[in-house]
Amino acid sequence: MGAPFHAATSAQLSALARDVASGRVVAPFTAVRLASCGHGGLSAMAVEALQGFADAGMTGAHIATVLRLIVGERERVSGLSPPPELVWSGPEVGHMVSRDTAVVLRGLFSRAERTVLVAGFVVYDGRAIFEALAARMDANPGLSVRFFLNVARPWGDTTQSDAEILRAFAEDFRAKQWPGARLPEVFSDRRALSMERGPRAVMHAKCVVVDDARALVTSANFTEAAQERNIEAGTLVHDAGFARGLRVQFEALVQAGELRRVPGLGEGAGP
Repeated sequence: MGAPFHAATSAQLSALARDVASGRVVAPFTAVRLASCGHGGLSAMAVEALQGFADAGMTGAHIATVLRLIVGERERVSGLSPPPELVWSGPEVGHMVSRDTAVVLRGLFSRAERTVLVAGFVVYDGRAIFEALAARMDANPGLSVRFFLNVARPWGDTTQSDAEILRAFAEDFRAKQWPGARLPEVFSDRRALSMERGPRAVMHAKCVVVDDARALVTSANFTEAAQERNIEAGTLVHDAGFARGLRVQFEALVQAGELRRVPGLGEGAGP
């Protein structure tokens, strides 16, 4: 029942249920109509399911009940999940209770089955950090891995083209940061290449999502110092709704063209 709505958050579904029940949102359900009522961003599958409910003769009250049941089931399942865990890099004293960042990262990578999302600001000595993920990717042809990294124009640079910067990054990634045979797809924020200070922005998020089931959100960059020595704090969340929602945020930016694939990296390694 909840499959068509897997990409929607519980908050989105609860708000939609409220508006459908009140009559603020009525059939026919279309992406345009839903967006005009403040419910944009639903997948085409979700919109089709809503219209399918209406075509089957379900009233707004019935549809709202279905949406609330989906939210309730999510909450029930999430209540069975382990609580969030503190993930830590750096010195530990006394009775501090936390898991080591590097250990958690290797564990996440080594158990990945279907999808891995890696987002980071700085990558250095990546061959050591991503060894477990590269090995897993080479051993499992069905594993899809996407990186979202900061590929930026050096401050003050006005001579290099965007293509030159992206090409140099791809060469460095292949030569120094990735130890495996299969290359992950790598995406970057196009605004980081702007020659003007105003529009510039960076990919500063640092997180990992595995199989839409587990997510690590951390202050740690993908560097040896951040993984082993710096004082860094993060949270490992065992919650499918949260993990899926985090991945969907990035994927939506890809679909919108805000994040673009770095040529030379990924399946086929073509532009």
